[in-house]
Amino acid sequence: MLVGSIDVSDAVVAVHARTRSGVPAGCTGCGQLSAWCHSRYVRRLADVTLGGRPLRIDLSVRRLYCENPVCPKKTFAEQVAGLTVRYQRRTPQLQRLVEDVGVVLAGRGGSRMLRILNVTLSRCTVLSQLMRVPLPPPETPRVLGVDDFALYGDTYGTLLVDATARLPLTLWEGRDAEQLSRWLREHPGVEVACRDGSLTYRQGITAGAPDAVQVSDRFHLWQGLSRRVQDIASAHRGCLPAALPPVSETDPAPIEEAAEDAAADSRAGRHARRLFEAVHALTRTGRTHSSVARELGLDRRTVRKYARARAWQEVMRRPPRKPSTLDPYLDYLQQRWDEGQHSAKILHEELQTRAISATTSA
Repeated sequence: MLVGSIDVSDAVVAVHARTRSGVPAGCTGCGQLSAWCHSRYVRRLADVTLGGRPLRIDLSVRRLYCENPVCPKKTFAEQVAGLTVRYQRRTPQLQRLVEDVGVVLAGRGGSRMLRILNVTLSRCTVLSQLMRVPLPPPETPRVLGVDDFALYGDTYGTLLVDATARLPLTLWEGRDAEQLSRWLREHPGVEVACRDGSLTYRQGITAGAPDAVQVSDRFHLWQGLSRRVQDIASAHRGCLPAALPPVSETDPAPIEEAAEDAAADSRAGRHARRLFEAVHALTRTGRTHSSVARELGLDRRTVRKYARARAWQEVMRRPPRKPSTLDPYLDYLQQRWDEGQHSAKILHEELQTRAISATTSA
């Protein structure tokens, strides 16, 4: 069906070809064959490289009249099977190469790889061709994952995932049991459904796939277990010291007691202990939290936290401060601050001078 010639230059290999006249072609509208030629025009197609050089095909094709009177098309352009596609300036072989590279490497990486193959395309073009690739037909997974996610604020959506292939299937706004059950009825075959502890999802799975086994996924199992352990430990916090074995005089001091002693000697520990004693001294007289907060200059919630605590260690959440390189100069910095020097740059230069002097004298 094609005749032509090859032109080889330093930069590109050009193939000049034309379709044969008199050969009927199928109309792209109705499919009826026609050999009534209207005109010719040249299509310039890019193909995969030949011998490491870019290949261009200059193809002369016919525009034909459609002889079907009821066809909406008056004229149509003939297509060459395996070589041309409507509105496409690349051959199907090159188009498949661009799509495969785009699937593996996406935009920027795909553009670099194609440039190595002497196919010059921008990252945006590679991405646009990737977006045109049709998605594979969805298959009902054997193990389905159901979970919610936050869209924005208090608005949530539902996400369905193939737990075996770890690929998303679909998502929608809201957490609706009816919508989940409708999707399960439209996609039968789910044997196991992984979900969180939501009653909504449990009802939706029960209505849509009653034979499916409902289980909790690993994340929600660990999350529920950690929350439960935390709640139990908080509820029985006062009983924990009684469960400890008796300590003899020869045993070394526990690590927790050493940590508490270190916290008591820190500035934060002394501050927490003073506030704890002051708040409890005032609240024991029957005064309200608001009046204590006004007298001590504290927030009412802070007063309530200290009043509810049984020991000052309960409100001491921060660990003891770690040693700092500024510890030897704290007295000097406090002195200069009291003298009115509040410039960090000048204080830093003075500390550098003092450190150099100390090193030289040593």
